[in-house]
Amino acid sequence: MFRVYTVRDVVRIDPSNFGRPLNEVALEELKDRYEGKIDRNLGVIIMVYDPEVEPMGYLILGDGASYHRVTFKMLAYIPVINEVVEGIVHDVRRIGLFVSLGPIDGFTHISQVSDEEVQFDDARRVIVCRQSKRFVERGDIVRARITNVSTSGPANIFRVSMTMRQPFLGKKEWIDEYVRKIITGGKS
Repeated sequence: MFRVYTVRDVVRIDPSNFGRPLNEVALEELKDRYEGKIDRNLGVIIMVYDPEVEPMGYLILGDGASYHRVTFKMLAYIPVINEVVEGIVHDVRRIGLFVSLGPIDGFTHISQVSDEEVQFDDARRVIVCRQSKRFVERGDIVRARITNVSTSGPANIFRVSMTMRQPFLGKKEWIDEYVRKIITGGKS
């Protein structure tokens, strides 16, 4: 889920930047500090924007820089359990699918790809449904539901588990086919 946060912080303005517009310098500092970082509570910080810097800063003895309070907005993505997401399959392996959700990747175990029995075709690098012969390959657009989110390591990397085993989830073509059958009453 994408979220917009309003955040307050303090920025250090180096003396070499004193002649430049305050908001511009503060935005550069905030981008360096936050963009691309992962926070367990906020998510993946995608973008920092709209800084409002207090023009009257303060000085710290022995440091030539000025420090200013700033309020700004940040756009972040944090995966939420039961959220339905769409993404592009970027890797197919014996264990399942790795799906790009934008700023992070999700994983669908092979047992969660379809309600049908599935198998990995090593020669074609696809996961095939045994009864219908439908398959998922690299580059396919899929829709899945997030079933588990965890963070690990000192970098708080998100691990997202997903399922495609329910109606209106799966490969985009499968969903379109399912909807057509519902609309036409099962007639092709």
